[in-house]
Amino acid sequence: MSHILVTGANGFVGRALCRALCDAGHTVTGLVRRGGGVEPGVSEWIEPSADFAALEAQWPAGLAADCVVHLAARVHVMHEVSEDPDAAFHATNVDGALRVARAARRHGVRRFVFVSSIKAIAEADNGRPLTEDDVPAPEDAYGRSKLAAEQALVRYGRGSGLEVVIVRPPLVYGPEVRANFLRLMDGIWRGMPLPLGAVRGRRSLVYVENLADALMRSAIDPRAAGQCFHVADTDAPTVAELCRALGRHLEKPARLVPIPESLLRLAGRLTGRSAQIDRLVGALQVDTTRIRTVLDWHAPHSTDEGLAATARWYRRTRGGSGC
Repeated sequence: MSHILVTGANGFVGRALCRALCDAGHTVTGLVRRGGGVEPGVSEWIEPSADFAALEAQWPAGLAADCVVHLAARVHVMHEVSEDPDAAFHATNVDGALRVARAARRHGVRRFVFVSSIKAIAEADNGRPLTEDDVPAPEDAYGRSKLAAEQALVRYGRGSGLEVVIVRPPLVYGPEVRANFLRLMDGIWRGMPLPLGAVRGRRSLVYVENLADALMRSAIDPRAAGQCFHVADTDAPTVAELCRALGRHLEKPARLVPIPESLLRLAGRLTGRSAQIDRLVGALQVDTTRIRTVLDWHAPHSTDEGLAATARWYRRTRGGSGC
């Protein structure tokens, strides 16, 4: 069994990964900025410095991890206040990731799994599922920072001998999900009319337990060394199909209005929200052939199982709160 250090261990994906690792018998240390929220059985390491500036000096004596899974990141900011978003994302997602990788290597860690994002290469699939070898064209500061981090880590790995593994998930969902997916469930629960009935583009997504399983395999399987993997559920539903499935599991049928995509895009231009509308109606499928071939990995849960678990969590924790 391995000793795995997980950064961002008290986050949405971090908790799921730590559960999977502990259930499989691995030793897990969770690196967090603020105490609390780590899973039972995880040793908590609190290191509050901004962008891991003090990580090297604060590395605990006796901590000998085999692998680091780096989840901690600056993610999408709904109301950006930074005058230079690219610099703000770069400081955490590139410089911070490199500090973790360097400190880990200096303390004997042999593998570094970097959890990137499909946004590092594209926001749309241009008619075919995205592969790991497609030419990157990120469209926002977050995606650009993830791509820059991938490139910097690969260069560092080649020079230092650290085995770097890149994992690019699309939208992640599951119990405790937040942001747009949660708002979508809120709308379905309230019976709000949703103008998504005519949206035809298919979008890959990944259930958090499926992602956790893929990250665990990437951390421990010798065949993962030096690889870049796209990870997603087997299914890629349209937004309308996703809404109907969520409504079925929430027992609140989704009220879908078939507004033509052309009108939705026009509304986006008129309101200054073209990027958001394009992401909503556009297709974004990812090709998972590589991880299935190299690691013989298959998603342990279907999308419907993942949506059912997410809906059960919502009904239990938020359904009676007036949302």
